[in-house]
Amino acid sequence: MSRIGKKPITIPSGVTVEVKGPTITVKGSKGELTQDFEPYYVAVEVEGSAVNVARTADTKPHRARHGLYRSLVANMVEGCSKGFETKLEINGVGYSAKADGKKITLQIGFCHPVEIPMPAGVKVETPSNTTVTVSGPDKQKVGQMAANIRRVRPPEPYKGKGIKYVGEIIRRKAGKAVAGK
Repeated sequence: MSRIGKKPITIPSGVTVEVKGPTITVKGSKGELTQDFEPYYVAVEVEGSAVNVARTADTKPHRARHGLYRSLVANMVEGCSKGFETKLEINGVGYSAKADGKKITLQIGFCHPVEIPMPAGVKVETPSNTTVTVSGPDKQKVGQMAANIRRVRPPEPYKGKGIKYVGEIIRRKAGKAVAGK
């Protein structure tokens, strides 16, 4: 029995959830998200101020999708009410980032600046030269954009230079040992 799938999702004030056929639409102050689901595996119902996800059978694929779709709907509700945010920090001499309009420009030790376009629905800010904040209502898009930025120059284990998530711990390695005289 899916423990996650059984939990009802409470709908906060200011958020509306609508189920039409195999599509769930969530609208809130941070934006609007839609998600298709497979009615063969799960049934999604809005009852008062809660959303319930129930599976249609007790087979392994049904159980797997039960928790999946409940988590997807819960993330949609949370994203439309509060939004999601991921912070990155840049370490390295001369490394910097600047968000302008629909792209972010990174100066991170290459001979050229690296420009990354932003997808729709994702907002990227640079409060300082070495801090990048990615935010938006869609958890998957926010996480993927943060991963794309980090992928340009992941932190290296010797000096710790590169782009890392705030709070991420980089395991450091010792450099070359000098032979004794």
